[in-house]
Amino acid sequence: MNEKNAAPHASLDETITRIGRSMGRMRLMIGRRFIGKLAISRLSGNMELSHLDVIAMVRRLADGQEATIGAIAEQLRVDPSRSSRIVADLVRQGLLRREVSQEDARRTIVVITPLGQELLKKVEDVKHETIQGIVADWPQEDIERFAELYDRFLNGFDRRLQQFEAENADRAADADMDYGTARAASRE
Repeated sequence: MNEKNAAPHASLDETITRIGRSMGRMRLMIGRRFIGKLAISRLSGNMELSHLDVIAMVRRLADGQEATIGAIAEQLRVDPSRSSRIVADLVRQGLLRREVSQEDARRTIVVITPLGQELLKKVEDVKHETIQGIVADWPQEDIERFAELYDRFLNGFDRRLQQFEAENADRAADADMDYGTARAASRE
């Protein structure tokens, strides 16, 4: 039975399985980076997907912390040297600039320039246009409900991720403590 013809009263397990399969399809589509590639094709220039990722991450980080090379690298799960090279390229292009941290003058932070903000706006326009095209034949109520449910789902997913990361940090700390205790005992 395909998803369009799913029984109206499927069991909870079947419904969750459908959500999981849809998530897998979404991951594959996101992995193809269609919106980023479309935006780059329209913007031309020397842009790469990694450039868009870094600029977007600088914007995201600025909402809650200073954007340092290390923070960018950590959030994007790339090596700090790679993050540094991408930032340097974006600084040369005038999309980012380096500044001194207001919290710690020894630290350098990265901020988006007006040209970088303009680029992000163009990428957002491409994303908006793409999503609008996808839901063009949906009733307004469906679009609103989907936006609400999708946001709620992602917030729950984010909470679960934070819980997972906290549990792993606790396990790592416990393992370090066990290792330290074992090393001390082996010295005796």
